Amino acid sequence: MTTTSLITGASSGLGAEYARQLARRGDHLVLVARDAARLEELAAELESAGAGGVEVLSADLSAPDGVAAVVGRLSDAARPVDMLINSAGFGLPLAFEQNDIEDEARHLRLHVEVPMRLMHAALPGMLQRRSGAILNISSAAAVMPRSTYAAAKSWQVMFSRWAGSHYRSRGVTVTAVCPGYTHTDFHARLGLAKGEEGIPDWLWLEAPRVVEESLRDATRGKTVSVPSRRYKAIYTAARLAPTGLMARLAARGR
Repeated sequence: MTTTSLITGASSGLGAEYARQLARRGDHLVLVARDAARLEELAAELESAGAGGVEVLSADLSAPDGVAAVVGRLSDAARPVDMLINSAGFGLPLAFEQNDIEDEARHLRLHVEVPMRLMHAALPGMLQRRSGAILNISSAAAVMPRSTYAAAKSWQVMFSRWAGSHYRSRGVTVTAVCPGYTHTDFHARLGLAKGEEGIPDWLWLEAPRVVEESLRDATRGKTVSVPSRRYKAIYTAARLAPTGLMARLAARGR
């Protein structure tokens, strides 16, 4: 049977790369993002690449109506979703005290409340079928003191670790994906041109590798996926290093 995968933030970045790789394996895809035109363009590409069908769901996940629309799709027992990928997100400058507090609140909702609501909607059907997978796209920053972005991503990791362990015996895997700096348009949306991030070249990953490794880890039932050996080492060291040291290191880049 064809697997149905729902991807938030599907119009760009890692979300679009997940869609491309899952299309090549023949999944039926439900693409969620605000930009309907970009989703339609991507849908045409994915159908040509072998997707077993593509649905476009234009929804603004920063608005209650948008979240409700996606919750409704995930809760539809007649059209079950086998894999949920929570990839929607954005970044803010590190100077918390200078950021607009409403932007910070929207940032927190998108990275914490929205994935929580979508997981809550998807889990009952997955548990009833005793089959399903959830990937929460977190970050290696989750183990680094790095303003509110790292704090939100840390929530995703901790909840995924618990949920992955709790639901594994009932056939559902939950995985937090923790990539490091990855070449996508994420940094461009922060207003940074290529090369302006202040990060050395050796720390950058390519999106196809991140997605491939994380899908493999999810299939193996891992609760945390850290793509690449270099970031596995960094992730482990960051969890053990003094907070002050990691805060200084984490302040580099945007």
